[in-house]
Amino acid sequence: MQDDFDEIIDRSNTGSVKWHYSDDTIPLWVADMDFRAAPSILASVQRAADHGILGYTKPTEALYQSIINWHSNRYGLDLTQDNILFSPGVVPSLALMMHVFTDVGDAVLVNDPIYTPFMTKVQQNNRTLVTSALKEVDGKYQLDLTDIEAKIVAHKVKLYLLCNPHNPGGRVWTADELKALLALCKKHNVAIVSDEIHQDLTLTGHTFTPFLRVAEAENYAHKVVSLTSMTKTFNVAGIKGSMIFAKDDALIKKISQQQQLNDEYELNLFAYTVMQSAYEHGGEWLTQMLAYIESNIEITLDFLAGHLPDIKVMRPEASYLIWLDCSAYGKDDQVLYDKLRAAKVELNSGIKYGSEGHLKIRLNVACPEALLREGLNRVYAAFRGEV
Repeated sequence: MQDDFDEIIDRSNTGSVKWHYSDDTIPLWVADMDFRAAPSILASVQRAADHGILGYTKPTEALYQSIINWHSNRYGLDLTQDNILFSPGVVPSLALMMHVFTDVGDAVLVNDPIYTPFMTKVQQNNRTLVTSALKEVDGKYQLDLTDIEAKIVAHKVKLYLLCNPHNPGGRVWTADELKALLALCKKHNVAIVSDEIHQDLTLTGHTFTPFLRVAEAENYAHKVVSLTSMTKTFNVAGIKGSMIFAKDDALIKKISQQQQLNDEYELNLFAYTVMQSAYEHGGEWLTQMLAYIESNIEITLDFLAGHLPDIKVMRPEASYLIWLDCSAYGKDDQVLYDKLRAAKVELNSGIKYGSEGHLKIRLNVACPEALLREGLNRVYAAFRGEV
């Protein structure tokens, strides 16, 4: 069955974080899609509600198997039930990893730019934040391994937080890039936590490589953890739930013990239900959605090339987020953001992702085409001074 991604659904007055306005502003910012969830997911939620009893729930064998099958069939990642832990979300898991791999004051390395919680969770947990700027080469980001190693040595880094696929730049790091990064971290005994929440949104022509596969091949699985979730893939972020993967028995035990301290190891009935339904029956919806996203990306790139050619666009290799260099249209981050808001369109200000985000903005194209086109027209009006 063909899903209708052109349907415009009124999300006002629903408590939506994305649609928080009292006017007709168009939100092209937070990583939240404006598409109805897959019918199979909605049906599974309805069945759970119709059952009538919403009691304490634990993960079932069928749920574990759905996770195992999804990651094996799509990514060649072999998991067992013993490799999987559940968490309320990837961000809470990032915070958890501070306590698994580091002590107060230890240095944690992240790239710049990066998804904001990578930085804030390091600082909030009283660890030392160290950043390594990504290099832009031929319109896409690359890891600066020389700088990464220098920072590791200079600051005695204990933990590296990787974002793969990268947010906000949209890079899908290749197997060779990941292998080189792992070799460097292994050389200096640095643990690696890989946030892979955008893995299922890898776009045509690119291949996602789970970091745990690389770690196993290089005998470093005892220092590597992967984090992922169904929430971004299937637009169910309002139902909290994610997974922690580790292949080393001692490491998974240590993570589990740390979870027990905070009592953050259980999900609710609806999270378990949605997760299983997504991984068992969501594949066709995902295929259709990605085709729609790729069309929206092309629409956006064509529009910007024709109307705002001085914006430098970083074509995403994964996800529905596009990283834009708007330095030709202003010299102040707040002024750029305010221009857009005055035009009744909201995008993410790039400076929130680190100093390398200066004069950049992040645009979300996961919405019906009609909304996207109107939003792009407003971006054009903002930067052409028509507001």
